[in-house]
Amino acid sequence: MSAAISRKAASINPSSTLAITARAKELVNQGVDVIGFGAGEPDFDTPEHIKEAAVAAIRSGFTKYTPPNGMQELREAICEKLERDNGLNYSPEQIVVSNGAKHSLDNVFAVLLNEGDEVIIPTPYWVSYPELVKLNSGTPVVAETGKETDHKLNGHKLKEALTPRTRALIINSPCNPTGKIYNREELEEIAALAVENEIYIISDEVYEKLVYGDNRHISIASLGEEIKKLTVTVNGASKTYSMTGWRIGYTSSEKEIASAMGSIQSHAASNPNAVAQKAVLEALRAPQDCVEEMRLAFEERRDFMVSRIDDMPLLSCIRPEGAFYMFVNIEKTFGSNFKGEIIKDGHCFAKHLLEHFKVAVVPGDGFGAPNYVRLSYALAMPQIEKGLSRMGSFLEELEAPLHSREV
Repeated sequence: MSAAISRKAASINPSSTLAITARAKELVNQGVDVIGFGAGEPDFDTPEHIKEAAVAAIRSGFTKYTPPNGMQELREAICEKLERDNGLNYSPEQIVVSNGAKHSLDNVFAVLLNEGDEVIIPTPYWVSYPELVKLNSGTPVVAETGKETDHKLNGHKLKEALTPRTRALIINSPCNPTGKIYNREELEEIAALAVENEIYIISDEVYEKLVYGDNRHISIASLGEEIKKLTVTVNGASKTYSMTGWRIGYTSSEKEIASAMGSIQSHAASNPNAVAQKAVLEALRAPQDCVEEMRLAFEERRDFMVSRIDDMPLLSCIRPEGAFYMFVNIEKTFGSNFKGEIIKDGHCFAKHLLEHFKVAVVPGDGFGAPNYVRLSYALAMPQIEKGLSRMGSFLEELEAPLHSREV
């Protein structure tokens, strides 16, 4: 008898972020006080004016099909946003609204990739990138980065990853999980190589509004007409407006690509959620004070977490410039003994931290960085303080065996 599932389905790894979150929720349901650093969603409620727009849509009967690529007025509002915030000029026909940015990415890969086409993915990367590429018959090509490149792709690394099968490159700025942001000079170097080699840029910009200090977000498509033609920009409402469950994402691209994505979506999903579209329309056109309030809170949490983690033994972190994640290097804990078990990797570290200290973090191997764990600071400051104190207690129990071996 043949296998029950396809080879493609069997090749897909489950999301490590969802797995750790599920275990943490299981413990919470049992009445356990768990501090969850795993979730990739803002802890703020969706702003009231956005919720009210959804209620009004329901009451007015706006609950039927919309055009497959999204309602015209919302696509017009997205064009306004792209011009205002990103210096990009698009028409509504170049916008495709989908059921979340993850759905948008799936559409992009479905349109761009043929069997075996390669997509370059710099490390550390968001866990779903390689799996979405594989689901659409592509081949993920991991481009390693590190401290020497400030955990970002540069021209040298890109050249090393290029092959005759290269079809596209993913840029995620601000980055999940590192919080790193590509500056103009770095983007210009990548754009020049993309144009020279005729490869597409898939620019994931869902965290663009969560930027700290003097850092600035720049859309790579804004650097010139040549690179704009090769870029598909992906964005959404989830992170900017704390609307993760509403599931609205969107892309901007050349008309040929947008038309193909709209056709695919018409068969796969009919249309994005009608009520949520009305809510996002309000979000885009209303005053943006709610976004700034959330950004300032995240910046305060970022500063606190960097300070606390830098003071902890055995740990070091990448200082985030945007998004709401702390990527923490734990390799100095490897080889430690905890309750008779050797800490050998991020999964072991995360398992003991959750089971014994009731703190949930995400192992880094799903991000292509096995020596790290990811902590989200999308939770209230008292919870952050409690969680880091518990983590400190865990580390104290690891220190003695390490020191005894060094003596």
